[in-house]
Amino acid sequence: MKKLFIILLINSYYTYCQNIMIVDNWIEYIEEQIAGSDDPSRFEEIYEELSYLKENPLDLNQVTHEELNRIPFLTDLQIRGLMDYREKHGYMVFIYELKGVDHMDYPTIQLLIPFVYIGEKNVENRPLDVNNMLKYGVNQFIINYNQTYQQKKGYKEYPDSILALYPNRKYVGEPFYHSLRYSYQYEQKIQLGMVGEKDAGEAFWNNYHKGYDYYSAHLFIKDINKLKSLAIGDYKISFGQGLIVSNDYSPGKSAMVIQGERRNNGFRRHYSTNENDFFRGIAGTLAIKNWEFSLFQSFRYMDGSVEDHTISSVKTDGLNRLVRDLEKRKTIPMQVYGGNINYSTPDVHVGVTLLTHSFGKYSYEPEEKPYNLFYFRGKTNINSSVDYVWKTKHTKLYGEMALSGNGAIAVLNGFNFIPASYFSFLVLHRYYDRRYQAWFGNAFSQSLSVQNEHGVYTGIQFTPIPYWKISAYRDFFRYPWLKYGIDTPSGGKEYMVQVDHTQNRFFSWYIRYRYKEKEKNILFNNHTSYDIIPYDQQRLRIQGLYMGYPFVLKTSLEGVLYEERSQKKRKGYAITQSIGWEAGTSPVRLDLFIAYFHTDDYTTRISSYEKNMPYVYHMNTLYGRGVRLSGLLRWNIWKNFLFP
Repeated sequence: MKKLFIILLINSYYTYCQNIMIVDNWIEYIEEQIAGSDDPSRFEEIYEELSYLKENPLDLNQVTHEELNRIPFLTDLQIRGLMDYREKHGYMVFIYELKGVDHMDYPTIQLLIPFVYIGEKNVENRPLDVNNMLKYGVNQFIINYNQTYQQKKGYKEYPDSILALYPNRKYVGEPFYHSLRYSYQYEQKIQLGMVGEKDAGEAFWNNYHKGYDYYSAHLFIKDINKLKSLAIGDYKISFGQGLIVSNDYSPGKSAMVIQGERRNNGFRRHYSTNENDFFRGIAGTLAIKNWEFSLFQSFRYMDGSVEDHTISSVKTDGLNRLVRDLEKRKTIPMQVYGGNINYSTPDVHVGVTLLTHSFGKYSYEPEEKPYNLFYFRGKTNINSSVDYVWKTKHTKLYGEMALSGNGAIAVLNGFNFIPASYFSFLVLHRYYDRRYQAWFGNAFSQSLSVQNEHGVYTGIQFTPIPYWKISAYRDFFRYPWLKYGIDTPSGGKEYMVQVDHTQNRFFSWYIRYRYKEKEKNILFNNHTSYDIIPYDQQRLRIQGLYMGYPFVLKTSLEGVLYEERSQKKRKGYAITQSIGWEAGTSPVRLDLFIAYFHTDDYTTRISSYEKNMPYVYHMNTLYGRGVRLSGLLRWNIWKNFLFP
């Protein structure tokens, strides 16, 4: 093979750029998204997707519009500007020609650099045959092993007599985490891979289980004549704005305030340790001129509680460490069929999606509570939708309207106005009926589901003078029915303002203020009564970044203030410093991180990221009082083999 990557614990960290110091600002982008989310685990997919793209960057002289759509922080105008620049000026020679691309600002270039490179001018269009696949294909092999020094209570030894009475006191498996990944890629046409994983505490080789707890495999073929894509095995789906189905990253509220649109990516492979958010079967798309025709089928088992063909709950954490977990493992069958037809030109897109899912002879009947009165119940559901995009030079309209089997609707519409390269405005309206049901829905929202939410989001981004950028958004939302933890219809609002300054190519800084207000239940009189109260959280973050070869220094200060009625204000802060060192052709890279934090409790927690192993998604949650230290050493032992 042309390249063989054998990676243990730490994967490669290389770039094809010309003598450019690479900074992982894209991780900061994900961290901003997490700061505005109630569920950080939703960002595991985009982290793994960008980690893979970083290890397999795109050639700016060959990249397509569709491939650039995979990069979530690029706007349509930036992608179109790059395509126009290449058409007008021909092949790019230096990476910083990106500065001449319309609508491409310096912060975006810094985000983009890890994922692109300048390839050779005249790359032959190689035919797809066995010889070329063997010669030019790229293999990647990753082994990850992790074990903590501190032993959890679940690994404690107990007498057999105690375990006979209380079998869930002890984990059934070994105290280490282990995963194995293999991937083969030939250009952008063929992707083949498999994943095996066991979590700490899950059985790997004993009487309970032998082998990995989770396996995944896929074959993905792209752009072979009229066959746009073919997925066999495990794959992901995204159509429209996600009101029916999307396994892709959902744009959230961050400093990139005009990124509210979900791009229509069709099918892509599932190459992740995420054990829930994927389909298993076959899917394909045929492209005929401006038309695309897609069909998909999936069947797999999920974890959950089942009794007498009645499903009372679905388990989504992917952990099978206890006897009771094993009793719920792969007990629920899920069959899915669907398709999409769409017509697209550079300025117009119209699509129709249909999806049905079934539990077969099983019926989903969660325990009835006031807040879940309108949740899906039964054996089968069907969803249909129409989505659209309409573009002009300075405006963009997009949206989707969806219908569930019970007749309820969900609607999302967005209007993006960009009169000049230095000014952008977005307004996004969403109406998700309390009765709307979409098992695989994943759209722009304040909560974690496409149901029981109305809201209006507006964002503005403005560059008043060179090297300064102001970003702001506000989101007003309303829940017309009860939600978990609040026993009345409720609502809230959220604001954010951020000022960025790029002083020169070595130093930049920003200051960000975020305010969020919601409502919740509060118990009193020894938990015999409750009331509904508003609560708010304010966050202020200041960060500076210095890039002076061979060092990268990042310093941040973040403060949190939490307040609810009739309660004492709670506060917290954290000071963090990260240092990265990489000298020229040195085979060694070193990253150090230190944080001091002091918060009153979990409500004033602060999320913090430090360098980790590729494909290993982990955000630290700092609360209480303490110091956190970490270090990461990358050593390129020899060509294409890296070790920590």
